[in-house]
Amino acid sequence: MVTNVSPHASFEFATATRVLFGPGRLAEAPDAVRALGATRVLLVTGKDASRAQPLREALERQGLGVHVFSVDGEPTVELAREGTARASEAGCDAVVAFGGGSALDAGKALAALAANGGDPLDYLEVIGRGQPLTRPSLPFVAIPTTAGTGSEVTRNAVLGSKDAKVKASLRSPHMLPRVALVDPDLLSGAPAAVLASSGMDALSQLIEPFLSGRANPLTDALAREGMRRSARSLRRAVLDGPDASAREDLALASLFGGLCLANSGLGAVHGFAAPVGGMFDAPHGAVCAALLPAVLDVNLRALRARAPGHASTSRFQELAALLTGTADARPEDAVTWVDALRTALEVPGLGRYGLTAAQVPALVEKAKGASSMKANPLVLTDAELTEIALRSL
Repeated sequence: MVTNVSPHASFEFATATRVLFGPGRLAEAPDAVRALGATRVLLVTGKDASRAQPLREALERQGLGVHVFSVDGEPTVELAREGTARASEAGCDAVVAFGGGSALDAGKALAALAANGGDPLDYLEVIGRGQPLTRPSLPFVAIPTTAGTGSEVTRNAVLGSKDAKVKASLRSPHMLPRVALVDPDLLSGAPAAVLASSGMDALSQLIEPFLSGRANPLTDALAREGMRRSARSLRRAVLDGPDASAREDLALASLFGGLCLANSGLGAVHGFAAPVGGMFDAPHGAVCAALLPAVLDVNLRALRARAPGHASTSRFQELAALLTGTADARPEDAVTWVDALRTALEVPGLGRYGLTAAQVPALVEKAKGASSMKANPLVLTDAELTEIALRSL
């Protein structure tokens, strides 16, 4: 197996102040929130707020005032404005997010905006003014109920813009959660489609940082362990249901993916996913799953043709070995394995969400400007980006 040492031995690593991981640890959430000095909490949930009712009641038993804000779908600039106003009106001094990546990103954005004031467009990358968030966010606790985005340990929140038809990030070290509480038991009963799309998202967030030009030894170690766990458990969890060991593997793979992307960047999968998510009503994880096989294949060919000495070129063999469990796997086997997994999990192509071949040129232009594209192993040509989009339909 190839065991390249990253060329970047000097690096910075930042994450949540506390990470609490393990089955049953949700019970510790009220004490963790109270320890932050909170008195009035904005509890951000997914569409079905009833799932968070036990947590709400536990927080209230701690003497905390709780105001619920539900997120129906992926967060937008408009929703961020509404939620910030709600937090201000209620006098909230902390934010707790309980749900999937959408709820966590919304909560993270609201905690930052409530503390800094102004409009989301003042701070958004790409489509906004990109001003820095200068004040620490309200104390923020992230509790994921899916295993995909790793948002509980990242320093950004993705917001969609209906006007610009693209997604962009609020980003700042001030946005790192004060507490990330990851309880694998919360994956019990998750629908197979959610496990599939979120699990493929987590896998992409392990693979892309591992191949990134910003990879470092610490994220490499997390990526390797996360990929092993995802490879052995994701298919089984989706097709047979997630037992305790699979839940642990998926939760750790997601957590590690978040740590990796926050510190080593992503690549073309997420470079495309941002504009696709802005143009269409498409689940982020499913979009990443649709793109991953073609991105890997095109990147491998481009590296061999234009940068054979690049560290990421030789890493493809190790990637293939980690995914397939075969030490002498060929680099191409990584692409084949990922494509077979996507097929087995029945994750649809981007055409399912409305993307057509005629829209690909506009998509490519938007993807080229996405922040995630900057960490791809090398700059892809317009023809290569077009190939990725067409093959992902």
